[in-house]
Amino acid sequence: MKFNKKSALALLFSLTLIVAGCGQNQSASDSSTSSANTPVPAETEEAKLNVEVSFYPMYEFTKNVAGDLANVHTLVPAGMEPHDWEPTPQDMASIEKADVLVYNGAGMESWIDQVTDSLSNSKLIQVEASHGIDLLEGSEEDEHDHEHGDTTDTHDHADEATTEEHDHDHDAEAEEGHTHDHDHGGLDPHVWLSPALAVKEVRNIEAGLAQAAPEHADQFKQNADAYIAKLEALDQDFKATVADSKRKDFITQHAAFGYLAQEYGLQQVPIAGLSPEQEPSAAQMASVIDFAKEHQVKTIFFETLVSSKVSETIANEVGAKTAVLNPIEGLTEEEIAAGMDYIGVMRQNLEALKLALNE
Repeated sequence: MKFNKKSALALLFSLTLIVAGCGQNQSASDSSTSSANTPVPAETEEAKLNVEVSFYPMYEFTKNVAGDLANVHTLVPAGMEPHDWEPTPQDMASIEKADVLVYNGAGMESWIDQVTDSLSNSKLIQVEASHGIDLLEGSEEDEHDHEHGDTTDTHDHADEATTEEHDHDHDAEAEEGHTHDHDHGGLDPHVWLSPALAVKEVRNIEAGLAQAAPEHADQFKQNADAYIAKLEALDQDFKATVADSKRKDFITQHAAFGYLAQEYGLQQVPIAGLSPEQEPSAAQMASVIDFAKEHQVKTIFFETLVSSKVSETIANEVGAKTAVLNPIEGLTEEEIAAGMDYIGVMRQNLEALKLALNE
């Protein structure tokens, strides 16, 4: 019998649930006596929503909306690049037990369909945070057409479901159309890097949490409003900084800043494509070097979770320096220890851009 990747993943998930169930049955009799004599606090952990989120920006947005009303757990570990991450059977078991699953969408989580199709939790609320946002195309031709800047072609994402309860009637889906098809192909998923679009993601998360716990909808809205006020202040600071800058172009390690560039009238010149692990071709390297020389670019940006070797090579070739422009796909251990968060890192990005755009 031939197994494909999806079948193997589903089999591993089933085995995980069987083992977990056996362990629970074995310990039930031992725990029943002691638990009967243990006082139950008024506010138990079980009263909170259990929310699984895909990677760091989704955690930041969800935690600020949920406050103390949910346990929020990030699937992609700190310091790991999320583009190529895939869940383990243990991760799938955690998702199975969750009330809400929050993910960015737009192709960022390539594993989302095979995981959700394997679940038996029919009440799981799935929140695609990028729902309703016009997505940028991310073809290689557009990414490296430096003469004309970034593409502004968009994909209409508004007719896809924002939140949903998982439906296992796949025959019906085949007849009516698979309503949670998140394979977006070559679309750019990095919407969180525009503070204005981050506001929309926060609102989508608020709606999903309110669907899961309608009795707390007012509190979720209050929390979301407070956090969005911070995002809007950040957005205004970006607008003010960029408006007076000497130049409007910047070179970055991979094509993560298309939405930020579009929002503030900038031109992103990426060395590589949508994935930071993608190696640029010799022609792409030569194109970026030519652009840097022609436009006298003094800073080549790199990022924290992947090697800076390519950026350093180009910087050495054109006599430029390197600096960090963080796509916030995850925090490093050092950033966590320093108490950094999304807004803090975005303000660091703003300062880095301010310097580079005024050289």
